[in-house]
Amino acid sequence: MSKQKSSSWKDSIQTFGRSLLLPIALLAPIGMVMGICSALTQSYMVERFPFLGNEAVSTVITSLQSITSIVFNNIPILFAMGVAQGMAKHEKGIAVFASVVGYLTLNVVMNVYLTVTGTLADSATMAQMGQGVVLGTQTVRLEALGGLIAGLVAAKVADKFYRVELPLAFAFFGGKKSIPIITFVVMIPIGLVVPIIWSGVTAVLTRLSFVFTAPAIGASIYYTLNRMLIPFGLHHVLASLVRFTEAGGVYMINGTEYVGILNAMNEVLFNLGPDSPYWAELMPTLSSYLGGAQMLTTLFRIPAIGLAMYKTSFLKNRKMAKGVVLTCALTAFLGNITEPMEFSFLFISPPLFILYCVLCGIGMLPYQFLNISIGYIRGTIFDFGIFGLLYENTHWVSLIFLGIINFFLFYFVFKWFIQKYNLETPGREPFEVEESASLLLKEKDWPGIAAIVVEGLGGKDNIVNVENCISRLRIDLKDPELVNQVRLKDSGCAGIFFPSKNHIHVVFGPHVEFVRHAVDDLLKKS
Repeated sequence: MSKQKSSSWKDSIQTFGRSLLLPIALLAPIGMVMGICSALTQSYMVERFPFLGNEAVSTVITSLQSITSIVFNNIPILFAMGVAQGMAKHEKGIAVFASVVGYLTLNVVMNVYLTVTGTLADSATMAQMGQGVVLGTQTVRLEALGGLIAGLVAAKVADKFYRVELPLAFAFFGGKKSIPIITFVVMIPIGLVVPIIWSGVTAVLTRLSFVFTAPAIGASIYYTLNRMLIPFGLHHVLASLVRFTEAGGVYMINGTEYVGILNAMNEVLFNLGPDSPYWAELMPTLSSYLGGAQMLTTLFRIPAIGLAMYKTSFLKNRKMAKGVVLTCALTAFLGNITEPMEFSFLFISPPLFILYCVLCGIGMLPYQFLNISIGYIRGTIFDFGIFGLLYENTHWVSLIFLGIINFFLFYFVFKWFIQKYNLETPGREPFEVEESASLLLKEKDWPGIAAIVVEGLGGKDNIVNVENCISRLRIDLKDPELVNQVRLKDSGCAGIFFPSKNHIHVVFGPHVEFVRHAVDDLLKKS
């Protein structure tokens, strides 16, 4: 692969990762509120804190939970729009519209495939079959991946066909109007292929499920794979198999057979209690697949990753980084919603995400040997308080001990990896600029800055396309020889560099979006 193609590929990956920041920025604070509300409405919380059962209090909490849940129930469509907006170079608004069309089409085509082939699962087995109801349609449950596919297709179609010309009879449907139409058509074959792939993956997970319950190491293997499947939405399939089917084991308790991890957990946790011999026998194993194990991630690993990102952020960006990572960490800590933090580095560095998944499995290895016996499912700080501190024989001190080890392991590994490979995690964007760096920036004279930028780039005729990311203007040029870098620096920019021959980056830091709008306005003038 040539150096130019390699640079272009790297830029595309970085642009893709940055395009997810918009939905992630929405998920983090709303997820934190939703997680708290969800925890406060659990029956075990109401039993221990009766005021939560007050009609007025309960109504407020459940209403707020319903309002915030709409965002998380529609993560895929948010990702579709975010990716389309971020990846499309032309007609971004139409691309966003087309991404929604594409996502709706994808789901209904998959529903048609499942119906025609007779593989549409009933409500009792939907989760185990990797299916679910999305926007009123039962379909393959792709989660965020479905939105990413729709967004990428819409962006690609927008850039390729926004100027397409059709014969006179169909001229009305040409140009930008063709983008949602072509996206609709392209998503049909994709929707027919995906269920075939998903059914195969689901079958493999089912056949290999005996591995997940292997003594000692089964939970570690399960948790590693559980994290790896998050970007594809298949972690729900894996969790359902272990929780509700023979894949999670069959447990004989007082002469009654309980199938699956969760059914056995419910019997031991809620009916038999800590004094039962089955507690010591089964709870360390059962909880290693449920809330107890999840607490290692929500209470220790995610905060450690956040701290590593904060400590590796550039000093002048640290205040901004603090707000991002703190919100993501609290979202997991309070609500068991880990995706905002995980997605913040998943697409920036897939190898780091794989390392994260492997470390999650390794960090689980001592769990069962320490006899940790904390339920329930979610793994939040509230679950720790209720099922760890208020129940007996939970060995919650051992969880904290193991959690601290996990914390330092994840902190130092992430800190090293981020610095070693210079990842652009929150706060490490390549700018270090303050408002006082330039009088124009200090006065927020965006039109004045834009005039200098256009002049420094060789004039309007030399500019092919203008985009921006978090910190930089990204401009395609006709002739890079016409660029006057001395003049460009008069704009107050923090840096200038050419990632490829006809492509220049001009760094403005957090002000870049306003500069971009001013440049666009200037270019539109005759």
